[in-house]
Amino acid sequence: MVPVFYHADIETCKGVLRACYEGGVRVFEFTNRGDFAHEVFGELNKFARNELPEMMLGIGSVVDAATTALYLQLGADFVVSPILNPEMALVCNRRKVLWSPGCGTLTEISRAHELGAEIVKIFPGAQVGGPGFVEAIKGPCPWASIMPTGGVSPTEENLRPWFKAGVTCVGMGSKLFPKDIIAHKDFAALTDIVRAAVETVRKVRY
Repeated sequence: MVPVFYHADIETCKGVLRACYEGGVRVFEFTNRGDFAHEVFGELNKFARNELPEMMLGIGSVVDAATTALYLQLGADFVVSPILNPEMALVCNRRKVLWSPGCGTLTEISRAHELGAEIVKIFPGAQVGGPGFVEAIKGPCPWASIMPTGGVSPTEENLRPWFKAGVTCVGMGSKLFPKDIIAHKDFAALTDIVRAAVETVRKVRY
């Protein structure tokens, strides 16, 4: 499970990242969605390396090569995009950093594989076709490693069909981070939510 999160306040981000870490998460995607997001990411990554040593912190919502290079300079462990941009692949592959492009067709997935993508993001997951789409893709391409984002929630009812269809992992955003909990900075409650989600993934995956 890869939590997907953005907030402009660095202290809120630190609290969320620590809550996820304590809940069992070791891969986290911060999204490039606001002004000065790269500055927040830089501070958050320094915090993670000092306080949460096992956490892999990557960047999402990146759509061009220049922004990709910027975040690699800030230490991003991986780069996720909602689109398939070959120029981003060149930047990431040069540095041997995992790049996960957003795809919505088998042709795009095949092209992503040719460009070196190990894990392909299906986005928006539910709108593209949900678990049924993944299952259909895995028929002719059983080697495809797929991560749906969009329409994924931390319930067994939602997660079981995704993993039964053959996804490698799932990206989870707003459904994992209730607005009231973030607003009140109730990080202990968030840890409980994340821990339960991680356990649910383990249950339905194995």
